Amino acid sequence: MNMNPAQAQALSLPRRQLLAYGALGLPLAMAALPVYVHVPRLYAEAAGMSLGLLGGLLLAARLVDAVIDPLLGGWSDRAANRQRLILLALPCLALGMLALLHPPASSAPLWLFGSMLLTYFGFSLASVAYQAWGAELGRDAGERTRLTASREGFGLLGVVLAAALPGLLSSDLAQGLSGLAQLFPLLLLLLAVWTLSGSPQALARTPASGKLLGELRAVLQDRRFRRLLAVFVVNGIAAALPATLVLFYVADVLQAEAWSGAFLALYFVSGVAFLPLWVSLARRFGRVRSWIASMLVAIASFAWAWGLGAGDVWPFAVVCLLSGAALGADLTLPAALLADISEFRAGTGDAPAAGGGESVRNGKPAQAGAYFGWWNLVAKLNLALAAGLSLPLLESVGYRPGVAETTAALAAVYCLLPLLFKTCAAWLAWRWRNTLEVS
Repeated sequence: MNMNPAQAQALSLPRRQLLAYGALGLPLAMAALPVYVHVPRLYAEAAGMSLGLLGGLLLAARLVDAVIDPLLGGWSDRAANRQRLILLALPCLALGMLALLHPPASSAPLWLFGSMLLTYFGFSLASVAYQAWGAELGRDAGERTRLTASREGFGLLGVVLAAALPGLLSSDLAQGLSGLAQLFPLLLLLLAVWTLSGSPQALARTPASGKLLGELRAVLQDRRFRRLLAVFVVNGIAAALPATLVLFYVADVLQAEAWSGAFLALYFVSGVAFLPLWVSLARRFGRVRSWIASMLVAIASFAWAWGLGAGDVWPFAVVCLLSGAALGADLTLPAALLADISEFRAGTGDAPAAGGGESVRNGKPAQAGAYFGWWNLVAKLNLALAAGLSLPLLESVGYRPGVAETTAALAAVYCLLPLLFKTCAAWLAWRWRNTLEVS
C-alpha cells in the first residue's frame, strides 16, 4: 500500500492510542523483576529453604516457562480474539504474584513451585498475546515501531517502579515485597482497562486451524526470522552478561557498592529517555542501521568501563547512561523488526509474503503469536545462558568475590566479553541489513 506523506500523516495513530496500547507493558515488566531478582533471597531468608533446593526449583520452573512460550504463541494464533487471552492470563498473573511473594511457614518448596508456574503461565500468555496483538495493530513499519516503543517504554518504567517500591514501602524485604504484591493487582487492573479500551482496532483476523507443531516449524523455516533471531541471540547475550555481573563489578572493581541502586536507576531511566531518539533515527535511517548504531554506543561504553577502577563513580555513571541509551534501542527496534516480519509473512505489508502458514488474516497467512512465542523463548534462554557462561568463567579465571587481587579477571569478563558479543551482533546485523528490514 503506497501513500504520500500527507496521507500517511492523516492515518497515523493518535498519541492517546499509542499510550493506551503501551500501558499494559508497565505491570507486566513490574512482575518480571521481583520474580527474577527478589524471589531467591525471599525464600532463602523468610522460608529458610536451602540454596540447592531453591536453585533446582527455580531452574525447573524457568525451563517450563521458556518451553511453553511457542505453544502459547500457537494458541494465541488460534484464538478468535487475542484480547480475551490477555483477560484470561491477567487474573492468573495477579494471583500468582500474591502467592509467590507471601511464602508460607511450611510446605514452602511446593508453594514456591506452584505459585511460580501460575505466575509464569499468566505472564507468558499475557506477554505473547499482547505482543502479537501489537504487531497486528500497526498498519505500517513506522506504526509498529511506535507501538513497540510505547510498550517497551512503559515496561522500563515498570522495572524502575518495581525496583523502588519494596524499599519505599518497608525497610524489611519481605514486608516491602508483600506491599508490592498487594498493590500489583489494582495497578494491573487499571492499566489493563486502559489498554483494552483505548487501543486502536486491529484488522479482522481468522484464527489458525492447522496443526500447531506444523505452524511452529513453519515459522522457523522463515530465513529472515532465523537471521533476526541469530542477531537477537548474540546481542541478547551481550546485554545479559553485564546484567548478571554488574553488582559484582560495582562492589569489587569500583568499590562503590552503596551506589548500586543509583547506577541501576540511571541505566533504566536512560533507556526510557532515549526511546524517542531511536524511534526518530529509525524513521530517518532505518531500524537496522539505528540498531547497529546503538550497538556501537554500547561497545564504546564497555571499552570505557574496561579502564575504570576504585572510586570511578562518575565515569561509571556515564557508562550507565550510554549503555542504558543502547538498551532502549535493544528493546524497541528488534521487536519492531519482528512485528514486520510476522506481518509481511501474512502478506499485509508492502513486501511479498515469505513462506506459508495456517492462520489467516484477511485471507492470508498470519502467525504473529508463533513468532513472538519463539522470540520470548530465546529471550529467556539468553538470561540463563549468560549466567551459565559468565559465572563458571569467572570462577575458572580465579575471581573471588571480595578479594581485591582477583578484580582484574572480573573486569575483563564484565567489559570484554560483552564487547566481543556486541561486535559480532553488529557485524551480523550489517551483513544481513538488506534482508532484516523491508523498505
